[in-house]
Amino acid sequence: MGTFQYPLTIFSPEGARSETLEATVDTDATYTQLPQGVARALGLQPQEQRVFRLASGERVERDVAYVQLQVNGRRISTPCILAPDEAPALLGAVTLEELGVAPDPVNKRLVPAEGLLLTLLAQNDEMR
Repeated sequence: MGTFQYPLTIFSPEGARSETLEATVDTDATYTQLPQGVARALGLQPQEQRVFRLASGERVERDVAYVQLQVNGRRISTPCILAPDEAPALLGAVTLEELGVAPDPVNKRLVPAEGLLLTLLAQNDEMR
């Protein structure tokens, strides 16, 4: 389920070029997804193909590339599905976990996962 748009910067393999785009933060998506046109423009090459099951139950095979991306100033390497150009960019659960962040859909931002856990623990303490 998409929650809100968030800026995502993707880098070319050598790191010299980058492109920033709005990606939907989607915790129902396992992997981050990029349109193939963005990947091609940055020279990203698929390293493998994987089979995915869509919400409809249909199984599709998609290229996967490991890409350098940056969110909130933190840069990581993560697997990304290279989707058809008409598909939206998605920021998936694997990338969110690697970044150590969780979505805050009310304020439309990403917050440190540790901070979210501490907030939940404090709320539980207040209820006792």
